Amino acid sequence: MVQSSITMTQTSYFDFESNKVSQKLSFGAFVTFAPLTNRMIYITRKETFSAAHKLSRQDWSEEKNREMFGKCANPNWHGHNYDLTVTVKGEMNPDTGFVANLSDIGKILKSKVIDKVDHRNLNMDVDFMQGKLPSTEVLATEIWNQLEKDINALGCKLHSIKIQETDKNYVEYFGN
Repeated sequence: MVQSSITMTQTSYFDFESNKVSQKLSFGAFVTFAPLTNRMIYITRKETFSAAHKLSRQDWSEEKNREMFGKCANPNWHGHNYDLTVTVKGEMNPDTGFVANLSDIGKILKSKVIDKVDHRNLNMDVDFMQGKLPSTEVLATEIWNQLEKDINALGCKLHSIKIQETDKNYVEYFGN
């Protein structure tokens, strides 16, 4: 039995007119890949905010709240420095190279969420959290509700919300 091997080199080319990537193989053949605009791309914006909250149900006793929520049921509240990460997905616009302008996403995050929650009490001060238990899970779903319409209006789709509450704990929400 004789073994043989073929060594092949390849060079990649990007054609701006067709928005396609081609590779020229060493033996002269070209392989052309799908246009870049047909590929799902994910982009992410990160913001931070500080907020206080208390996990407590009014229909439970103080003892039951402490048992269920631990130190998060502190009657004098407690706070976190949150990291909010928002990921959107879509096809790249061939004219701009963007899925969406991250500055536009940042403006939406600031007006719809950050301005409302930063240095606020989630239980008492935040309109979209009124009457809701401010767990990080609930906060993530409510932030999704605040952002989805405006993000999708940019021509992309909201993919996920990630809220990091502590170094050890975070929640990710991917919509309904």
